[in-house]
Amino acid sequence: MVATPERLYDSVRWRKRSKRQRAKHVLCERCLAKGKVVVAQVAHHRIPHNDDPELFWNGALESLCKPCHDSEATPAERRGYSTTIGVDGWPLCPDHPANRQSGRSS
Repeated sequence: MVATPERLYDSVRWRKRSKRQRAKHVLCERCLAKGKVVVAQVAHHRIPHNDDPELFWNGALESLCKPCHDSEATPAERRGYSTTIGVDGWPLCPDHPANRQSGRSS
């Protein structure tokens, strides 16, 4: 039987992994990059797992607050890059078109 994303996210194993991630990295990593201190509420896969169990269970995670996850991370997966702006006013994501055009990396 193939595990659906819903089944994976509803599992005890995922809840434990998510909790460990958020205990290790308590603050939202994207907010910190913008100079804000916000408690993380979500463990987010840095690389979209696309239902691949290996990536789901072993892929790198980042701790995010719910607003960053819902308004930045999920749309960024669809778009292919994040539009998050750093304190210097420049996009943080190296895949952002502005960084690709300028050759600048964060």
